[in-house]
Formats: sequence, structure tokens, C-alpha cells
Amino acid sequence: MTTAANKTLVQQVYTDAASRSGTTFADNLADDASWIVTGQYSWSHEFRGRDAILNGLMGHFRSFFAVRPRTVGYNFIADGDFVAVEARGDNLTKAGLRYDNQYCMIFRIENGKIKQIKEYCDSTLVERVLGSFPEQRKLAGAAEPPR
Repeated sequence: MTTAANKTLVQQVYTDAASRSGTTFADNLADDASWIVTGQYSWSHEFRGRDAILNGLMGHFRSFFAVRPRTVGYNFIADGDFVAVEARGDNLTKAGLRYDNQYCMIFRIENGKIKQIKEYCDSTLVERVLGSFPEQRKLAGAAEPPR
């Protein structure tokens, strides 16, 4: 795919995320994709494979919200297979706490599919509002600390 096509794909992922759909992401996630949550906190981990991403990481994340989480992308920079996105959450947890994290996400697209995601965010906010990531959920996927 071209740089422009990769950027358009990721923009559509965020259009769906803003409307709480999420279908473009799931439909375009490679079976052997990885999502790396960077940093040195309990959520830091490399989630390997479609199931580890959709059910492990995202399943746990979505469990904190009564409605599908909303994330709005507002700055997209593409170069070849990579698309960088600045985004902001707009969410209220079931416990009534605001979870409006700021993100920088780096997507790598391969053959029209999302192959890798690196997530940079406010880790202090994550653990203050959502708590520690359960170790047993990490073990469900191929467990490895992020590089």
C-alpha cells in the first residue's frame, strides 16, 4: 500500500473510534499483529496476536466502561509503512471517573493490515483510574516486556 493509503486506513480507524464503532480496527488487524504498551508500569507489555490484542488488552480496557471507549485522533503523520497519530480519549468509567488520556500511537501497516502498534500515553493516569493490569491477562498472550 502507499503512504497515502496507510494514512487513510488509520484515519478510518480513528473515525470509527470517535463514533465508538471500532470495526475498521478489528477488520484490518493482522492475525500476527503486536501491540506494544511502552513504559515501565503494569500495563507495559507486548501483546502478540489478534486474540491477545482484542480480548486480552482491549477486552480488559473496555471492561471499565459502560459504552465502547471513544478516542479521537487529531494529528496524523505518515511515512511509508508507518503512521503516527496524536489522539485523546473522551471517556467516563463505570465508576464515574474521567479517563481522557492523551496518546501518541505509531502504527506499522503491512500488506494493508495493521501489523504493529506502539502506544505512548500518560501511564500515571492509566493506573490511577484503571488500576494495575492483571498479570494473568498478560499470560494469555505471548508474554514479553516491551523493548
